[in-house]
Amino acid sequence: MGVAIKRWLGSFAPAPVGVNGREKLYGAIGALLGLFCTEWVGRHALGADNPWFIAPMGASAVLLFAAPASPLAQPWSLMAGNLVSALIGVFCAQFIPLPGIAAAVAVALAIGAMFSLRCLHPPSGAVALTAVLGGPAVAKLGYGFALWPVALNSVILLAIAVVFNGALKRNYPRRHTEPAAGHHTRDPIPSARLGFSRADLDEALSQRGELLDISKEDLEDIVLAAELRASVRRFGDVRCADIMSRDVVTVLEKDPLDYAVRLFDKHRVQALPVLDSAGHYAGMIAQGDVLARKNRPVPAAADAPDLLVADCMRSEVPFATPGLPVIELARPMSDSLHCVPVLDEGRHLQGLVTQSDLVAALYQMAVSANSQPAGTPGTHKLAA
Repeated sequence: MGVAIKRWLGSFAPAPVGVNGREKLYGAIGALLGLFCTEWVGRHALGADNPWFIAPMGASAVLLFAAPASPLAQPWSLMAGNLVSALIGVFCAQFIPLPGIAAAVAVALAIGAMFSLRCLHPPSGAVALTAVLGGPAVAKLGYGFALWPVALNSVILLAIAVVFNGALKRNYPRRHTEPAAGHHTRDPIPSARLGFSRADLDEALSQRGELLDISKEDLEDIVLAAELRASVRRFGDVRCADIMSRDVVTVLEKDPLDYAVRLFDKHRVQALPVLDSAGHYAGMIAQGDVLARKNRPVPAAADAPDLLVADCMRSEVPFATPGLPVIELARPMSDSLHCVPVLDEGRHLQGLVTQSDLVAALYQMAVSANSQPAGTPGTHKLAA
């Protein structure tokens, strides 16, 4: 009994905040700027005789500047949540004579509406409360309260949040990376056919049945990052320098495209690294891109320019370093990348890791892990 009480009391202890000191400072500075500008614009736009600034904006500032990754802090949640809550609050204030009951009903209806519209924003509950208990000045505005100050405050605060978070290179509004391109079939991408998948996450969240202040995409990214760290800890001794092909066939940016085509046929490869005139890595040229370019309609033969490698190569291609653990390439190369160039600090090409190189390395790593004696590090058997 004493242990249960101790655990229950321990649940009241503050949870650790997983952010560094710099992010804490940014959150405080952002809220200062956001609220100062919102108050200043609202006061000059509406005048001192109107309630130009409402308290719930302080709670919104906490989300927009201190927790911009939260689904509750996204633009739709802020704008739609505040507007619908303001309208509900005004409605309840006009048709329910008892302020206490009107306030409770307004917040309850606002929560239900925000859930239905997928715009849950905690400070919006205070907006509904303000619409009921804001006094004669708010009551005089009627439904106009939803436009100003609520909509005006929300738009100004959102605009400042977008600029401020963008200047700090924060991902706000939250944009998630597109999944790897498939083959336009119903099959899931290769990395999702075994191990952790989005379906597993959906099922786990469904069983949990409660709201979590994190998006499914961010939660999936965290789980995959944790899996990768565990894999690096187990297999991190094998680096790209250990498995890469070093005798790499390359082309220059100014080489004719037909020369690259001949190299594709001769060496039976799907992609070639491209070097500039100084010998530095410039990008990759893929056989598929060459075929697509050659099949593109062109002017008459007399007017068609001679195509060069630079006309078809891709400069923005992911690359690895010699010391990168091989296991970190497993997921991206299983889904979309056929080969990854390996560069040193001066962007000189050191080698190339192909899917064949990676498969052979993973096979050897699996064989090595399974052949370890029982009880040694890397196995799952517990010592007696």
